[in-house]
Amino acid sequence: MPQATATVADSADESSPGLPADVRGAAAGSDFAPLLRAVRDQGLLERRTDRYVLGIAVNLAALGAVITGLVLLGDTWWSLALTLPLAVLWTRTAFVAHDAGHAQISGDRRTSRLIGLVHANLLLGMNEAWWNDKHVRHHANPNHIEKDPDVGVGALVWTQKQAAQREGFARWLTRNQARLFFPMLLLEGIALKIYGFQFLRRQPLRERAVSALLLTAHFALYATLLLSTLSPGKAIVFALVLHALFGLHLGMAFAPNHKGMEMPDPEGERWGHLQRQVLTSRNVRGAVLTDWFLGGLNYQIEHHLFPSMPRPNLRLAQPLVKAHCSGIGMPYAETGLIESYRQALSHMHEVGEPLRQRGPRGT
Repeated sequence: MPQATATVADSADESSPGLPADVRGAAAGSDFAPLLRAVRDQGLLERRTDRYVLGIAVNLAALGAVITGLVLLGDTWWSLALTLPLAVLWTRTAFVAHDAGHAQISGDRRTSRLIGLVHANLLLGMNEAWWNDKHVRHHANPNHIEKDPDVGVGALVWTQKQAAQREGFARWLTRNQARLFFPMLLLEGIALKIYGFQFLRRQPLRERAVSALLLTAHFALYATLLLSTLSPGKAIVFALVLHALFGLHLGMAFAPNHKGMEMPDPEGERWGHLQRQVLTSRNVRGAVLTDWFLGGLNYQIEHHLFPSMPRPNLRLAQPLVKAHCSGIGMPYAETGLIESYRQALSHMHEVGEPLRQRGPRGT
């Protein structure tokens, strides 16, 4: 399964024949090449394996501590208090799987896949092959209505043209999607698992067997832990609350990145790499707490320009990217966290506006 780095320009060698033709052109052009050289010269594309080893070890130790706490508490409703720290640690685990898919942790494909399989499939029950398949297409053409699966028609829609085709319950959902967005994120943790299982049929046989084995192991271990510690009723409530909090946290980390930003016209001129990645992405400014809450992906513009850049280096690259965009007159979107959500929700509200004007049946 291709990793998410396969479609984007993050090679230290801008003339590398391994890059796609449009990316090689972007790197060789006047807009992106100086920025790429500046980032490379400062060593920001070099991997920080030691930082990741420490982060992974700390996260695994914290997961172990929470599980130990669950066992020690035993069959009590007080165990529900552990769903919050466990959801936070699950989100950290998802960030590690994301970075492994981008080859940020290791340049070895097998090592990266192993890290992704352990963190996504085994620890989260989320198929890393499904995530990478979707994510590689998103990075190649962010916010492109025909090519980016993140803005395809699903529970939510992202253009008024998509909204006009909705019928029945989906039409009602679209009319109210802005106000329902955060409540719907409570279901995202479960949805991610369902999507992963559905993707198994699209994987090659050997890949499918490994993915299915690890997904099954996740559910077996998870069910054994809960049912050996809690009564069936408490175990079900624990699992539902955990997945709701996990989906909410993960969704809140990814929601500010692109929603409400530019959407390339499928019939218009094809954008170059710099324009395609910068204009469709939004950064979220903030201090250490914001960086931690959003996993460092609040530097979304830098991440899209250099997806294999280690996540800890994104904030270091920001001044270079911001200055470069200013120098060539390219807009660079950066807002606070609350404002980023407001902009994303405003866009979803505007998409459903025609349906609210026409009424439930288009009258």
